[in-house]
Amino acid sequence: MANHPPVPHARRTEAATAVDGPWQDPALAPEERVADLVSRMTLQEKTAQLYGIWVGADADGDGVAPHQNEMVDAIDWDALIPRGLGQLTRPFGTAPVDPAVGAISLARAQGAITGAGRFGIPALAHEECLAGFTAWGATAYPVPLSWGAAWNPDLVTEMAHRIGSDMRSVGIHQGLAPVLDVVRDLRWGRVEETIGEDPYLVATIGTAYVKGLESAGIVATLKHFAGYAASAGARNLSPVRAGARELADVILPPFEMALVDGGARSVMQSYAEIDGVPSAADPALLTELLRDTWGFEGTVVADYFAIGFLETLHKVAEDRADAARLALQAGVDVELPTVRSYGEELAAAVLAGAVPEALVDRALHRVLLQKCELGLLDPDWSPLPALLRDTDPEQARETIDLDPPRNRALARELAEQAVVLLANPQGALPLAGTGRIAVIGPRADDALAMLGCYSFPSHVGVLHPETAMGIEIPTVLDAVRGEFPGATVTGAPGCEVDSTDTSGFAEAVEVARDADVCVAVLGDRAGLFGRGTSGEGCDADDLALPGVQGELLDALLDSGTPVVLVLLTGRPYALGRWADRAAAVVQAFFPGEEGGPALASVLSGRVSPSGRLPVSVPRHPGGQPWTYLQPPLGLANGVSNLDPTPLYPFGHGLTYTSFAWEPGAPAPEEIPTDGSADIELTVRNTGDRAGAEVVQLYVHDPVAQTTRPDTRLIGYARVPLDAGQEARVRFRFHADLVSFTGIGGRRVVEPGALELRLATSSGAEDIRHTVHLRLTGPERTVDHRRRLVCDAAVEAVPAVAPVQG
Repeated sequence: MANHPPVPHARRTEAATAVDGPWQDPALAPEERVADLVSRMTLQEKTAQLYGIWVGADADGDGVAPHQNEMVDAIDWDALIPRGLGQLTRPFGTAPVDPAVGAISLARAQGAITGAGRFGIPALAHEECLAGFTAWGATAYPVPLSWGAAWNPDLVTEMAHRIGSDMRSVGIHQGLAPVLDVVRDLRWGRVEETIGEDPYLVATIGTAYVKGLESAGIVATLKHFAGYAASAGARNLSPVRAGARELADVILPPFEMALVDGGARSVMQSYAEIDGVPSAADPALLTELLRDTWGFEGTVVADYFAIGFLETLHKVAEDRADAARLALQAGVDVELPTVRSYGEELAAAVLAGAVPEALVDRALHRVLLQKCELGLLDPDWSPLPALLRDTDPEQARETIDLDPPRNRALARELAEQAVVLLANPQGALPLAGTGRIAVIGPRADDALAMLGCYSFPSHVGVLHPETAMGIEIPTVLDAVRGEFPGATVTGAPGCEVDSTDTSGFAEAVEVARDADVCVAVLGDRAGLFGRGTSGEGCDADDLALPGVQGELLDALLDSGTPVVLVLLTGRPYALGRWADRAAAVVQAFFPGEEGGPALASVLSGRVSPSGRLPVSVPRHPGGQPWTYLQPPLGLANGVSNLDPTPLYPFGHGLTYTSFAWEPGAPAPEEIPTDGSADIELTVRNTGDRAGAEVVQLYVHDPVAQTTRPDTRLIGYARVPLDAGQEARVRFRFHADLVSFTGIGGRRVVEPGALELRLATSSGAEDIRHTVHLRLTGPERTVDHRRRLVCDAAVEAVPAVAPVQG
């Protein structure tokens, strides 16, 4: 395990009289403090606050950021820190380090920074936290696609608060999450990092994450702003050719909600170029929309090396200084992960008159305001986290636990709620728990099968095979053995995830034939830049199962033993080939360290599955890109031989119990274009076991001035019920929720007829009740101050006591 190099113990600089001033007084308004501080700084001290340094970043071997090996320059730490420093990049997420040792090392680095500079301003330390704090020994939670599958914002808020608290406990200030990209093409490698294919689901779950992270004192960073997931051909870091309406109605709303309702304090610009303009050089996006329209006052940070990419990849800047000019002008405040364009080159360009110093001051003002907010400008600031202030540094190792039992319990709960039962036509699930169970497949006995590409063991740990994983991750095979102590459980891999070698088929089929039931565990291996089948830079040609896993499944199905297919993936795969052959199909999207036990508990019936699909599951491997948000011409029709209808639609999921829906009080037939109405129903668990229903509210707009999706999610409620229990569900529908970008480019609510569909999925066959509603009055123009959320209330209905005779 790596230890960070020792640096001097933390101490505040003995500031010269020239730098003393009102900026040091916490009683003053932050704006006043920052204005005073900026007035005292030299140009080099100013620019130093606008970049980070990535200590330990390797220019050799496999990188964890795109083009890392080409973009990392040698850093002279001792020469740089006397000017100050804006950020420290990934002090825990670069190499394995014991959490307490890492916290002390970070504190000493902060001491060196504050001791070397005139002002003694600490750096802001940031880390990845996509599926948990990306640090050795920290809890690996389910990936965001699983958050979407759980349809439970409150649980995501709690998870994010735990993640943020763990980060704060070791000295981190900023988290680079959540990803708010809406899936546009399921072949894209980073689907696992997204929350789903619907902007409302992404917005509400993503905003819940932001609230949890920010409540722990961590600066949440929205990414990737904007359009990154709409890349041409599903290729990572490719051009985006989205039209203005797709951008306004699909891509931007999650960012808008997370800022307006969630209070995120940072935004990371996207690598994407939209219609020929790279996001890092787009003032219309980063200044006019983000700040002037939405009122954002936080910091915009560059995605790693994105400012340099303006020169090296996009070819819109002629050198590093020109890239700095374009980025600053657009509104990028901080260069990450390390200094390349915002250092000497920027200072020289300012002195030469090529870049106005006012642009530097604008970014600096935002950066220092955030540091002031975090207490980093206060005289009593301490670099050592509270947990370690009474600890002997020499005895600190193993004194901080980033994976305590309460974290693991929460990871289990979220994983359980995210498991989606896609099909159970033969009633094979839940399993009886006796007899012989074969657990077959390349994902059956591999701990990494549970983790996405930004979980520490997959992201960093694989580059350090000599170091222990740091957390316990039971495999599916381990968990099934533990869940079914009365059964004989055997296993065999059959093949590798993406290999063409079928030599293991014979053994796997023989093990399956000797069993009463076969659990086939197939899926993805998360990785980076082609080192996996899912993850950043691991894009897919089509949606066929990787390698020869499909052929293995065919062989298992031909064995004569009933096969329960379990998928551990980062994206959905086409399953039409096996739709009528599998005894049951279960989908889990990289469910985290407790994913194995969560799956086993669903297989046994101890937990009734309640997950719902955040992305559609296709029938055929081709026919992409396609998501459910299609206008009429995007649906199946008689003028094309290709039918894009998914095998399992967005929102689909089965359970082990049954539910009855009954309409509540009738809604009004008409409301004005600025009005609201309550949509009510009662849900009753009519089965013999507890379960959870997910009530989904969709809108169908029969006629509009521009083509509209045939159906679109505008509200949902997760309703857990015991057997026989019922609950009243009430949606507060507001006309703002059906606004869209009209023919004139403005967001409008137009009068006319609507259908509000209460359904168990986006599929037409799953509509339970329809409310016909007409909007009356004038067409309204709305903006970011419109109603963004359809409030939902779930109220248990008390059981009626029997009448005594």
